[in-house]
Amino acid sequence: MKRLMAGVSAMGLLGVSALAVGIPPTMDQEAFSTTLHEISNWGRWGDDDELGTLNTITPSVRAQAASLVKEGTTISLALPLNKIADPINQKPFEHEVFIFGGDESFDMDPEEIPQAAGDVFKIDYHGFGHSHMDALPHFAYGGKMYNGFPFEMDAEDGFSKLGVENIAKVGVFTRGVLVDMPRFLGIDFLEPGSAITTSDLEAWEKASGVRVRAGDALLVRTGRWRKVAKDGQWNFIQEAAGMHASVARWLKERDVAVIGCDGVSDVMPSGVTGRFNPLHELVLIGLGMPIFDNLDLDLLAEKASATGRATFLFVAAPLRVRGATGSPLNPLAVF
Repeated sequence: MKRLMAGVSAMGLLGVSALAVGIPPTMDQEAFSTTLHEISNWGRWGDDDELGTLNTITPSVRAQAASLVKEGTTISLALPLNKIADPINQKPFEHEVFIFGGDESFDMDPEEIPQAAGDVFKIDYHGFGHSHMDALPHFAYGGKMYNGFPFEMDAEDGFSKLGVENIAKVGVFTRGVLVDMPRFLGIDFLEPGSAITTSDLEAWEKASGVRVRAGDALLVRTGRWRKVAKDGQWNFIQEAAGMHASVARWLKERDVAVIGCDGVSDVMPSGVTGRFNPLHELVLIGLGMPIFDNLDLDLLAEKASATGRATFLFVAAPLRVRGATGSPLNPLAVF
């Protein structure tokens, strides 16, 4: 893991520091466990709560977010579902199109069957190749999920607690905040393994004049797809830019509702002893915060730059699948 110092002078904004890369202090297992305990939202919204930080998206937060729509312009934040197998997309999306008839005749008179077509989708969306939401049962620690629910599932019905259907019922409709770290630093993309810390996020806030607040959807762009376009795919699992696990405390302090990234939010290697995705664990289990992985934030970044806006209406709704650990989806930014 490389240390990313927010080089605000790269944009001539504050004239303070310069971009520097180094190795930050690592977080050991004890510090990780302490952080998980100290940031815990367990019981905050009741012992039976299954929404976690989505509780911070109140009706007033939604109304304020809606007021951000000035043009009516929408931008998809999802990648096209990928049918190509590669080391990052080991289980490609499968799509079968068919013409209705035969087994799909629904016992209708053949003369009355309209000319129509349908589709069958098959997707294993978790991982690094598809845009998706991680719901709260996706991760557990010590046999416990968010709010202390046991990490137990039924083979047919999935998880009886925390399933993505809880999120699907309310959706995510809130203020989105884009932290475009490459643009902030005056570079095309963050090098794989670069770690974004609380100091970097607060430096971005100071330069942009935007303060991340309760109920926000925090979207962090690392420039992953710009890097892929320039140099091709690399071993993303071994090296990926993202946020350091210590950012979890800041997310708690600010009462952020959800996070998302063009990567998987976690920096890799994580810098945390014995933990592969520690930010995922801290956020999903401790905070009860859903995560959006593998987003396409490039068009959003262009729009934000062109309009001078880092905030917008963010809308997302997962599939309503009972007991599921997440969902593929197509989030939208609305300006």
